[in-house]
Amino acid sequence: MDLQITKELNEKDKKSINNSLYEFNLKHFPKDLRGRYEEINLFLKDENNTVRGGILGEICWNWLEIHVFIIDEDIRKHGYGTKLLLEIEQIAIEKNCDFIKLDTLSFQALDFYKMLGYQVYGTLDKVGRDYKHYYIKKDLL
Repeated sequence: MDLQITKELNEKDKKSINNSLYEFNLKHFPKDLRGRYEEINLFLKDENNTVRGGILGEICWNWLEIHVFIIDEDIRKHGYGTKLLLEIEQIAIEKNCDFIKLDTLSFQALDFYKMLGYQVYGTLDKVGRDYKHYYIKKDLL
């Protein structure tokens, strides 16, 4: 067998790799959690329908993972981030998720998440040389 490594942007092959991992993981998860995958995206829009922030996440098996969470800088500290996070937490509870997980950098919003009950379960030092990368979660049940 002659195998080669290629570096390319290829959506079809990317999907194939993701599907292979998904199929492998299915063999190891309880039957009642199989097939539990759903994108959850919340958007904060102004009166002109311009996106001013939002959360991009997904439910996978028994948790909700937040991949991206941003609020425009000029409207931070007005409660919009809290409203978005509480909304996605409510969705996770309604979807029977046990916890929410996400990551944040030391110059981002760690204190915000801690204020809302999230706890650090892991860190990486020297991210971008001077920062820390925090892995955090909040138990819902």
